[in-house]
Amino acid sequence: MAVESGGGRHPSFAEAVRVWLKIGLLSFGGPAGQIATMHRILVEEKRWVGETRFLHALNFCMLLPGPEAQQLATYIGWLLHRGVGGLVAGTLFVLPGFLVMLGLAALYAGFQQVPLVDGLFYGIKPAVLAVVVEALLRIGRRALKGREFLWIAAAAFVGIFFFAVPFPLIVLSAGIVGLLAARAGHPAFLPRLGPVGDGGAADRVLDDGADHIRPNLRRSLTVVAVCLALWWTPVVAALAWGQGSFGAIGLFFSKLSVVTFGGAYAVLAYVAQEAVDIHGWLRPGEMLDGLGLAETTPGPLILVNQFVGFLAGFRDSGPLGQWPGAVLGAVLAVWVTFVPCFLWILAGAPYVEALRGNRALAGGLAAITAAVVGVVLNLGLWFALHVLFGRVSETRLGPLHLSIPDPASLDPMALALAAAAIIAMLRLRMGMIATLAACGGVGVAWRLLFLA
Repeated sequence: MAVESGGGRHPSFAEAVRVWLKIGLLSFGGPAGQIATMHRILVEEKRWVGETRFLHALNFCMLLPGPEAQQLATYIGWLLHRGVGGLVAGTLFVLPGFLVMLGLAALYAGFQQVPLVDGLFYGIKPAVLAVVVEALLRIGRRALKGREFLWIAAAAFVGIFFFAVPFPLIVLSAGIVGLLAARAGHPAFLPRLGPVGDGGAADRVLDDGADHIRPNLRRSLTVVAVCLALWWTPVVAALAWGQGSFGAIGLFFSKLSVVTFGGAYAVLAYVAQEAVDIHGWLRPGEMLDGLGLAETTPGPLILVNQFVGFLAGFRDSGPLGQWPGAVLGAVLAVWVTFVPCFLWILAGAPYVEALRGNRALAGGLAAITAAVVGVVLNLGLWFALHVLFGRVSETRLGPLHLSIPDPASLDPMALALAAAAIIAMLRLRMGMIATLAACGGVGVAWRLLFLA
């Protein structure tokens, strides 16, 4: 049953389940909107977690690979109700979006050639460019607080856009720079951290000495063993089977799950490069379609991985057939994307609590966040080239890797929709869902008009 606490009422498990489901259904707007929703419900309304405890959990979730909003939900669920609370919170954060995306991906794969559906995605693609621009500005305002971070962002952009430096190497390099700068005492890399306790319901229980927040090597090793088995068993099975694209899906998204620092926007260019150029699962414009679908569903934007897995399984299903293969590909992509998130939190959270105030880790995070700005800029330009131009050639000049659009292939309607979406979101403060819906409607009308 619920227990009274100094800052609020410690929830019963059943009450927490209902609230986590509510958060999962309301988790639109990308990580910023999702974190704001959790803050409003958990800190302001329910007062289950105090402000500084919430920010403490968020700061360290941002250090981890994977979707920080889902990991934050898992972390707070763990704080409130131990391991089972973390499992329930993290799962319910993803489940509504997973079900919605499954239906939308099926509609996309099976009915893409229908003029109504084709027009919808024709209009959504330019609008997604506005979403990426807004994300770039939002992340930039938060991350680029000095010349040091501007140089890191610029280096990341030049490296990935002009030299095709792999995204994991960019993240690793930025993290090392931040760690070394913080250890050297560079003031720009030393954020100030406040105290933990401030009166939330969980704070009272935790401050009274809750056992599960104390580091315990045996317990952590057990969690690691169970999570690794759950993570890799289906991947190994798919590789041993050797049919269709499923082994490659498991390996690719498993690798991705350990390098996805900075959220979905930062890693999308890497996903697009691998899924389009290396594996041939998608065509270039389809990554924008997947991002547009992920933007309009609840849950983490990294559910775009589910879209990629669905199409990969649909197009290379082995003996299963298209639709069973598509569902298996989607489930496998989601499984290996999110099981590691539970591993990071449930095994590492007690140690994360003990790392409060670690300056080197904070410096590494600041540098990685700055590099993400450059990566997102690369993402925006890559998407813009493939949305606005019908033909884009890839040219190599020594180490340089250049994407050169054919000016004659410019799509004026796509350009007009992108400009209108940017104005709507940045100047008129129109909501993301409304902007995507409006552009999708214009796209449908435009396609039907020209196909009539």
